[in-house]
Order: sequence, then C-alpha cells, then structure tokens
Amino acid sequence: MNTPLFEQNFPHMAPVWSHIFAIESNRAEGSYIYATDGRQYLDFTSGIGVTNTGHCHPRVVAAIREQAGRFLHAQVNIVVHQPMLQMIDEMRKIVHPSIDGFFFSNSGAEAIEGALKLARSATGRQAVIVFTGSFHGRTALAMALTTSKTGYKGHSQLLPSGVYVAPFPYAFRLGMSEEQASQYSLNALEELLISQVSPADTAAILIEPVLGEGGYVVPPASFLKGLREICTKHGIMLIFDEVQSGFGRTGKWFAQEHFGVVPDIMTVAKGIASGMPLSGVFSSLDLMKKWPTGSHGGTYGGNALAMAAGVATIQAMREENMIENSAARGLQLQTGLRKLQEEYPVIGDVRGLGLMVGTEFVDEKGKPDKTTVKAVVHAAEENGLLLLTCGTYDNTIRWIPPLNVTSEQINTGLGIFGASLKSVLG
Repeated sequence: MNTPLFEQNFPHMAPVWSHIFAIESNRAEGSYIYATDGRQYLDFTSGIGVTNTGHCHPRVVAAIREQAGRFLHAQVNIVVHQPMLQMIDEMRKIVHPSIDGFFFSNSGAEAIEGALKLARSATGRQAVIVFTGSFHGRTALAMALTTSKTGYKGHSQLLPSGVYVAPFPYAFRLGMSEEQASQYSLNALEELLISQVSPADTAAILIEPVLGEGGYVVPPASFLKGLREICTKHGIMLIFDEVQSGFGRTGKWFAQEHFGVVPDIMTVAKGIASGMPLSGVFSSLDLMKKWPTGSHGGTYGGNALAMAAGVATIQAMREENMIENSAARGLQLQTGLRKLQEEYPVIGDVRGLGLMVGTEFVDEKGKPDKTTVKAVVHAAEENGLLLLTCGTYDNTIRWIPPLNVTSEQINTGLGIFGASLKSVLG
C-alpha cells in the first residue's frame, strides 16, 4: 500500500512518464529496492542499466558526500576541477589507447548530439547512417536517429534531416544464420551508399555495438568489422553508442572489446557514475582538435559531483572485480534461461553478453508475443522481481542486474521468473 503522500501527488505527475510499476520507495541498497509498505524487490532493471555498482554503493556515496562539501558546482569553462582530471585519468586506463580525447556532458542524448557535431566538424559532411531497431535518445536529433519505436517520436515528426536507415543484422528476426544476417546487412549498407546517400556526403555511421531498446541483439563480429572497413575506406566516422552497453555491462569495460573493433568516436552514459547525471563523447585528441573551441559545451556538463561519483564507480568496479563478475553471472543467467526455454518454447531466443541479456517471446507461429511478456513481467513483480521489456514489438524481457549481483541472487531471480512463467502459462 502506498502512503497518502503518493496517493495525493502521484496523479499530478506529468502523464508523459510511463509507469511500469506503481511502487513507492524511499530507499534502495545493492540489488534491492525497498517499498514504503515494507516489501523488497530484487531489482534486475538497474534503473535501465544505470546502477551498475548496485544501489547506493558505499564507495560512491562517500565520494559524493565528500565532494559536496568541497565544490558543488565547478563550471568547467571557469575552473578545471580535480574530479574531472581524476576522471580523465581513470578513463585513459580503460578505453583503447587511440581514444585520448574526452568531453563530458549530462545525458546519453546530449552525448549523441555532441558526437554527431564532432563528426560533422571533422569531416565537413552532414549525413548520418543508423540502423533498424536503434535508440539514441529523445532530443530532436537523437529522435531522428532512433528507429526502434514510433512512439518515441510521437507528435514530433518535424525532425532534423539527413538521416538514413540500414538494416541491423538481427539474425533471429530475419530467420538467418548470424553470418547470413551479417552479409545481408553489409550488402544493404553498400547499396544504400550507392542509391540513397553518397559516402562523400556521409559524416558518420552510428551504431549500438549491442542493440539496446531494439531488443538486446548482439551483432556478428564480422558485421562490425565490415562497418569499420567501409568507414575507413570512405573517410566516414564510425560512432559506437555505448550508452547502455558500456562500463562492464557486457562483461568487458566496453562492448566493442568483444569484437576487436575500435570506433572513431564513442558515447557513454548510464553506468558511468552509478546514477549521477554524467555522459561523455570520447575520440582521439587529434579528432577533437577539429571541433572548434566554443562550438559545443554545457553549463552542468562534467560537473564536479558527478565526476567524483564516476571516479568512485570505476575504482569500485576494478577493485571489486565487477567486470569479471558480470561475465560469470551473465553465463549463469543465460544457462538458467536456456533451461527454462526448453520447458517454455514461448521463449524463442535467449541472447546477450555479460549481464545484458534478452529473452524474446514468440507465439506458436513465431510472431512477437507482447501479451505473454507483459503478463510474465507483472507476475514477477508480484513475486518480488523487477524486469523491463524492450524490442520494437515490446516482446523481449531484458535482464540488467547490477554487476555485483551474487550467484544466489541470480538463482533467486531465475526461480521467480520460472514461477512467473508457470503462473502465466501453466
């Protein structure tokens, strides 16, 4: 039961916010959210992939408290604050050596907009190519780049132009092997560069190295390698949107490491600072020098409080072996889900990397089954497990536990999920 405060004020929240669950909470810790009515929920949403270190990690909380008493708002155009220098130092340890230029902002959408501005400044070109199923944000340009759902663009169709869409190698949905899907998508991209937009006019190819909102789809390595070759051949900037897949989510610091492909520009956010608003646009410093001074910025970008949280987040991940745990627990999770798939064929596909795992539901005809997914998610909530959905048809459950989740908690989650499947499907 929610408190009178909730009952009186919840109706006044802007209805543009969707609410998957109507849970009133006043605290969270580790892998759990605690409701005001005393119930606890195993949180396998991580605030949509944000709280990678778990809720209120002690090291992150301590860093925020200490920084709040030192320098609350240190605007980067005015003063170079130490947390930013410390954050750059930490980032240089975990990104590819060729990535040595760093710009910070507040949100994933801001980072995407910044990355495109950088690519256009560096190339003198304007067009950008994205892929089916993509999600890059909700600001005007980011919406124009997003193709996963029409709802994200509702009543906002007068968007920036110059965006072209190529097929993502979604093997399960295409009904192909991974390599067939890879070749199909690369061939379609090559055709697009001949038929719709010239490479000479294309500033960037933008892709999520693991598709996020579009269904938690892992592309074949050959596809990303093919993109790298095309971009290098034509002088096009390859941009990896690692907003959701970065900072250990896939069992490596960044998803690109699984494929052996280095982008020209990468964007990050979500897991970077354990819940504080922080994002980044990273590239080579040589490329950054082609971005005219003053042509981009932001009042709060790279603020001292968020930076201190970011430094503590990276240090906690490293010292507590969260990246390795993400890989191990992800294997445990996928193994358990595949066992359930044998019992419940409505689970058409289990896929992912590390703790970025998707279970796609289809009906007996192989069509997307959103109805069952929603019923299972709400049954899981009733049993104390929070899960989210994704995919163009909203028929995929995405598993996003914190990276320090324990083996026991994964088993608990699998147990609740199994019970929820049984309650819905019999």
